[in-house]
Amino acid sequence: MARVDLDPNEWLNHPALARETYERMTHEGILLASLDEAGKLNPMTIGWGLFGLIWGRPMFQVLVRPSRHTYGCIERTRDYTVNVLPDGLSDVPAFCGSKSGRDMDKMAQCDLAPLPGKHVKSAGIAQANIVFECEVVHYNDVQQPTFPEEIVWNYYPEGDFHRVYFGQIMAVSVDKEFFETIRTRG
Repeated sequence: MARVDLDPNEWLNHPALARETYERMTHEGILLASLDEAGKLNPMTIGWGLFGLIWGRPMFQVLVRPSRHTYGCIERTRDYTVNVLPDGLSDVPAFCGSKSGRDMDKMAQCDLAPLPGKHVKSAGIAQANIVFECEVVHYNDVQQPTFPEEIVWNYYPEGDFHRVYFGQIMAVSVDKEFFETIRTRG
């Protein structure tokens, strides 16, 4: 599978990539991946995230609860990849969102291959249409006193508040065939 590397500062000049990332994230989910303590890639499904420019840098922010296996992975590696899968793998986010990497190798279970990172330790997912390599430059812990009560009731009934990781996008890799198709769609 041939890939196109985009300048992290320029990828948003391709609005179709941003639209695809947003639509996949908010519908079936996209995969956040980082290396576990054994060096295996652990994918986790995310449906929340933000991308854009912060501090003059291209960023992809992700939210991870401390109870998740991925939390420890990112704490160790200080990096992660964000992976936007194609239509043919739309069942993978549901699986990866319902199982823990503590208990199984989700990459093997889903027949996913790693795409070695060029700028971060953590690999991407080779089958992904879009892979963002991100290095953690900052994090904030979500605090209950700053939330309206209905958000706490709906999303944090057990008090398991997220950590928000600010990941500077160090590389963007796009499947070449997908890129050519999406560019013509606009």
